[in-house]
Amino acid sequence: MAQSWLILPQDYLQYHLGRGHIGASMKAKLYYLLEQRAADCPYFVIPLWRGCGYTTMFAQVQMPHILFTGLEDYKARGTQSAPYFTVSYYNEFAESKDLVLIRGDVVFTSKISDTEAKWLLETTQSFYLNDVRYKLVERFNKETHDFEFKDVLQALDMPIL
Repeated sequence: MAQSWLILPQDYLQYHLGRGHIGASMKAKLYYLLEQRAADCPYFVIPLWRGCGYTTMFAQVQMPHILFTGLEDYKARGTQSAPYFTVSYYNEFAESKDLVLIRGDVVFTSKISDTEAKWLLETTQSFYLNDVRYKLVERFNKETHDFEFKDVLQALDMPIL
């Protein structure tokens, strides 16, 4: 008798918990929306709150991957800057199970913690998947001269420093 297997989302999440890895999942419909929007607007900036201030992270969304690095590193080194955190989407179950698995790997644990990485992933996805927030992503990519970082801070209820 042939055995079939199915990874349950909670099993996948538990397997990737800690050790510089993040596990998550999403519905296929959301993945396809993220993929479509990322093709049109591949870059964004996200403030990562740290105590009494924030570090600005630069996201490069090239589905099925997202690369995160510090904005200052990106400004200094451009495409040669090393990613702090990488995300990969696995859509093998998208059609059959309406499920896309997500794996995040913290490359530099000295630059970003697992908790920060998880927040960064969730927040970045929210900017690409929420219609109101996505307008900021579009402005950043297409109308750069009209982009105001303070609008991102306000969307996240962060103080403007």
